[in-house]
Amino acid sequence: MERIESLRRWLVCVMSEAGFEISPASSDASFRRYYRLRFDDGRPSRIAMDAPPESEDCRPYVHAAELLAAAGVHVPEVIESDLEQGFLLLTDLGDATYLNALAEAPDRAGSLYADALDALIRIQLASRPGVLPEYSRELLARELAQFPDWYCERQLGHKLSEAQRESMETGFSLLLENNLAQPQVFVHRDYHSRNLMIAQPNPGILDFQDAVFGPITYDPVSLLRDAYIEWPEAQVIDWCVRYWEKARAAGLPVAADFAQFYRDFEWMGAQRQLKVLGIFARLFHRDGKDAYLRDQPLVMRYLRQTCERYRELAPLARLLDELEPTAKSVGFTF
Repeated sequence: MERIESLRRWLVCVMSEAGFEISPASSDASFRRYYRLRFDDGRPSRIAMDAPPESEDCRPYVHAAELLAAAGVHVPEVIESDLEQGFLLLTDLGDATYLNALAEAPDRAGSLYADALDALIRIQLASRPGVLPEYSRELLARELAQFPDWYCERQLGHKLSEAQRESMETGFSLLLENNLAQPQVFVHRDYHSRNLMIAQPNPGILDFQDAVFGPITYDPVSLLRDAYIEWPEAQVIDWCVRYWEKARAAGLPVAADFAQFYRDFEWMGAQRQLKVLGIFARLFHRDGKDAYLRDQPLVMRYLRQTCERYRELAPLARLLDELEPTAKSVGFTF
């Protein structure tokens, strides 16, 4: 209650004489909260972000917003800011997410994903080292550690044996070796259907404050192996090919052979899926947010399919069977 009153007082100051109503717009998996402002005089609505400074830092958001706007994609404009209090006033990209639009009209998928992949290529073309944090081995490994800590031990109540932990670490090392060998570009890091908005120009892009400089397949696999919506594998491959062809034509450093690119895409996806399973477990067990639990089975299905497809990842596939034998999927191995 104290935060919302502080936010309201700040908005009254920055909005001068404008009368407005404030209502919740959305929340996310962090401590950030978003509110929509509607004005008495009919001017366009705005979004107020509340990011408690003891838990969140608005500076990476402001910095990433500048980089992405310069890349020519549609992100909220920062109109006013109070970085010490953790308040931002933003333009409003609306409330029509890709996820909701696709649920209502799946036949729009082709055009919406084409727009999303085109925007992603523009972001990647703007890439340069030294302006975003590096997606380092330490960060990638720290993300992976959430799988044994939160998913295995906290959610499943399974303490890994020495042999199981050795198999897991071997698999993690293989994934990291692949991830770090990939060409590096700007990475949104959460580029999926809940953070893409139906907007003009399309898409509007949200939730980019954790952007880094990292593997080129990270955002494509985040989009196409989305934790919240599933597409047939043939469709995913088709979109992958379209992205790969456009990326090559644009001069981006994707693998020259599509089979290699798709392998990189899947191995990057496995790292992300292991991380996401751990994060979703943490959100429930630490933060009391249970909505993410219903999305875990899809994420696990993606992970199993990849681990069962590649001989090198067979130890990880066996570990998943040992953890949850009833969830085994049907896979094949190259």
